Amino acid sequence: MKKYITIIIAGLTFSALRGQETTPEDALRYAEENLTGSARFRGMSGAFGAVGGDLSAINQNPAGSIFFANNFATFTGSSYNTKNTSRYFGTTKSENDNSLDINQAGVVFVFKDNNPKNDWKKITVTLNYENNNNFNNRIYSAGINPYNSIDKYFLRFSNGLPQEGGITLQTLENAFFEDLNFIDQQAFLGYQAYMFNPVNNTPQNTTYVTNVPTNGDYFQDNFTISTGYDAKFTANFATAYKDKLFLGINLNYHFTDIVKTTSVFESYNTIDTTTGLQSVQFDTETHTFGNGISFNLGAIAKATESLRVGLAYQSPTWYRLVDEQRQAIFANCPDCSTNNPINFNPGITMIYRPYTIQTPGKLTGSVVYIFGKRALVSADVSTKDYSNTKFRPLNDYTGLNSFMSNALNDAIEVRLGGEYKYKEFSFRAGYRFDESPYKVDQNFGDLTGYSGGLGYTFGDSRIDLAYSYEHRNFNYTFLSSGLTDPARVSRYNNNVTISYSMNF
Repeated sequence: MKKYITIIIAGLTFSALRGQETTPEDALRYAEENLTGSARFRGMSGAFGAVGGDLSAINQNPAGSIFFANNFATFTGSSYNTKNTSRYFGTTKSENDNSLDINQAGVVFVFKDNNPKNDWKKITVTLNYENNNNFNNRIYSAGINPYNSIDKYFLRFSNGLPQEGGITLQTLENAFFEDLNFIDQQAFLGYQAYMFNPVNNTPQNTTYVTNVPTNGDYFQDNFTISTGYDAKFTANFATAYKDKLFLGINLNYHFTDIVKTTSVFESYNTIDTTTGLQSVQFDTETHTFGNGISFNLGAIAKATESLRVGLAYQSPTWYRLVDEQRQAIFANCPDCSTNNPINFNPGITMIYRPYTIQTPGKLTGSVVYIFGKRALVSADVSTKDYSNTKFRPLNDYTGLNSFMSNALNDAIEVRLGGEYKYKEFSFRAGYRFDESPYKVDQNFGDLTGYSGGLGYTFGDSRIDLAYSYEHRNFNYTFLSSGLTDPARVSRYNNNVTISYSMNF
């Protein structure tokens, strides 16, 4: 398979560094946090900032590991079900995705100091793996668009962007796909599918007109399949001062691997009399992979024996990512070519220059009230300023970073949870609300989630089961530019998690 390093084009409003133009959603998939972790953690919707005593609780507040009494280990598996209901110009379609994952595994080591003269009585060291996000997903949208065709995407590049002129006819007729930058590649794909014609046939022509019928009523569908994950490995250290103040720190190493495949199809009831173009299909596969680093700081204090309060800071995550992309286009146009249907697949993987995404930091305040050894209720409130999300190098993403700074907002997340113990059984429930990162939340709405769980203790070991439900609405566009009429998608996540834990 031939690979080629592209020329990077700077100065686009939405940079083309990543193949398909980079959008805020490319950063938000890392900045947004899903409810993951152990079954106990998920059963209470992650409201563990001042509770501690769970391997996944260190993600909310790293001081929480100090509440383990003994060495402890937890292993977790989850079943993920995602249903997307899409509405596009009055047509409703649904698509489901199901997957299984070992999403958490960790161990904590407890070291106690019985010296009565030492006020620092305890230290814990924790190693934990968690899958922060499972990106397995499928979205299907279809409908009749009365206004816009896919031709606007290709004409945008062929006729030129504000920062540069259009591609010449000589280039379109003689260049090799791998020798072009991203902008000219998109124009080249459209030309190979007879989406447009030059205004004149001179070699230096840079103006093109569509071959698509202009009377509207374009049937369009989009099928998107995503696979992959965003996981992290955490080294945690915590200590206790006089059994009143508890401090902790996390050092996190993140790693991610995502493959996203999109297929956009368009057909016409009325055939263009000049070319006879009947339909077109545009396929793109983007592979994104890389790693990142972050850290957490946390403190928990005992106000009384029953009341604890916590404060935690989560740093930004700095991801270094690479994109690889393959594209192909197909057309049905009997009058265009003797080789109909037209299949233009360069068979080339384009590798783009590494770039960095900086997610926003997060501040979390927590409180828990413990009713002896029988029950507890807890609450976490977090704030995260998504306008601090950035792509780097800054000079390559000036327009996009400016857009995110103005369009994104400081968002609040609320987690509420409770647990009740009866003999060997534990019963749990939780609620989660995650505010939209946008100032106007039409693009990406608020998230609402509920959870419940059950646990059973076998002396030195425990098994836990949890169910969690989440719902969010968002707009989904078929392409990043040109054809940007959005489908409205309702996403429903239904997840079942089981954990096995043991003292040792």
